[in-house]
Amino acid sequence: MITKAKQNELYVILSYLCLSGVKEIFEESLERAEQESMSYSDYILYLLGYESDVRKNKKIARLLKESRLPIGKTLDTFDMKRLPLKLQQKTTAILDGSFIDRRENILAFGLPGSGKTHLLCAIAYEQIKAGRRILFTTCSLLVQRLLMAKKELQLEKLLKRLSKYEAVIIDDIGYVQQDRSEMEVLFTFLAERYERGSLMITSNLPFSKWEKIFKDPMTTAAAIDRLVHHSIILELNIKSYRTEAVQKKNKEEEKET
Repeated sequence: MITKAKQNELYVILSYLCLSGVKEIFEESLERAEQESMSYSDYILYLLGYESDVRKNKKIARLLKESRLPIGKTLDTFDMKRLPLKLQQKTTAILDGSFIDRRENILAFGLPGSGKTHLLCAIAYEQIKAGRRILFTTCSLLVQRLLMAKKELQLEKLLKRLSKYEAVIIDDIGYVQQDRSEMEVLFTFLAERYERGSLMITSNLPFSKWEKIFKDPMTTAAAIDRLVHHSIILELNIKSYRTEAVQKKNKEEEKET
């Protein structure tokens, strides 16, 4: 049995080495090791395995907070059965995150309430669990950040900071139509990301209507060309889940009356 003095000395060393996980379970683990007659190698492996899990969970928590993903939009809360079989298969293939390694974009189209945002957030959450840096932002918020940075002559600095994220989710592109100055900074951001990092975009507008966003036909074509060149397109041509929920509730109420 380890003496109190040795234990205190060990805690100092564990703190110095930043092994908070090992420090947390040391007494309990020591008792378990003695009870189970664990070998030195098994005991060390157990301690380091626990430390590794603690660090991984802390990293995921940090990345999740940094990502600004909406709370609760995960695969566990997404009804995959609502999607057509081919779209289910395509989504499953995306989850391994290789699209990020290839710097491909994911473009999700569909009517309001079809689950575009939830689906992309769920995919992003799986990437965060794998240790990737992801950022979620609405299109309007992103544009305002870019405009402010440009006004303060900090646009290049902001673009560099955003380039640290392996994927950036832009939610509802085209939901609020941009004026020319907003269009210009948005296009600058899209061009900066081209072949350098993944974009995950949701939109209620098909490409044929994107001139409403970028105003100019040439700029619209250039933006679409960059996004589509390396992309995976998800078309959620399904009913609004909110509409389905209301219809289901109404049917249940009718049965009760």
